[in-house]
Amino acid sequence: MTVTNKQPVFVYKGDELASYGFGEDHPFGMDRHDVFQNELADAGLGASIHYAAPRRASVDELVLFHSPDYIKFISRKSTEGKGFLDGGDTPAFPGVFDVASDVVGTTLAAVDAVMNGDASRAFVPIAGLHHAGREHAAGFCVFNDCGVAIEYLRQKHKLRRIAYIDIDAHHGDGVFYGFESDPDVIFADVHEDGQFLYPGTGAASETGKGGAKGTKLNIPMPPGADDQEFAKAWETVEAFVDAGKPEFIILQCGADSLEGDPITHLRYTEEAHAMAARRLCELADRHCEGRIIGTGGGGYNRRNLARAWTRVVQAFTEA
Repeated sequence: MTVTNKQPVFVYKGDELASYGFGEDHPFGMDRHDVFQNELADAGLGASIHYAAPRRASVDELVLFHSPDYIKFISRKSTEGKGFLDGGDTPAFPGVFDVASDVVGTTLAAVDAVMNGDASRAFVPIAGLHHAGREHAAGFCVFNDCGVAIEYLRQKHKLRRIAYIDIDAHHGDGVFYGFESDPDVIFADVHEDGQFLYPGTGAASETGKGGAKGTKLNIPMPPGADDQEFAKAWETVEAFVDAGKPEFIILQCGADSLEGDPITHLRYTEEAHAMAARRLCELADRHCEGRIIGTGGGGYNRRNLARAWTRVVQAFTEA
């Protein structure tokens, strides 16, 4: 089925999103939001995009994915405002609970905008916090907005088959293990081989458990892999998602897979992200009535993330 999208692409923008970060000396600094927004403004996309405001997730929404005890832990650490939320990657700071809830709520707002027909597609730059598990923080990620969004799509919008595609350099372990035994979550992740990069998971042999075996696809890439190697891997991803016939697509498009990122070793250009977004839009039109959102994910070279995410938004407007 071909879908003609007449509505704009929603791009979420606001201080609430910009506030998710861990200080100037941390790779996940609070400047990432504005660096992207400035690049997007220069792209001249005009009326094809609409800037939308963030919103905060409620505790009832957070608990769709996260355990009540974990939510209480983050609330307590938010009040204390010191220490770490995990083994040392994710610092606590005053108000972290609210800021992390803003990320989740904004991703849910993007879901609603697409589901309600207000947006043709939607993109949330400071989102895609794919390392957070149901009961723990990890890797700069406090709450897993993508995990909450999957459950939200099922409970509020009554969808069943959700596809999650992740092209961040790091394996989306929080989403993978959160749904490892769930046959209705179509999971495809192209990432740097865990032998060389955090979190060390995502082997090709990890394909799901029990009745979900075969519904998960992990493609570890060697350090130095470039656009050509990504394109080859993408053929497998596209066929896998196409066969899954999802009802909604979530793309986590971390820009730390581009050449020059300070903490990873892949060598893509922003054209890899543009291609992935464009092809997923085609699958969304075929299976999902056009329904797809993008989340920014990682990316610690500011120039890279600005360009990669802008190309994703451009692909969303063109597809």
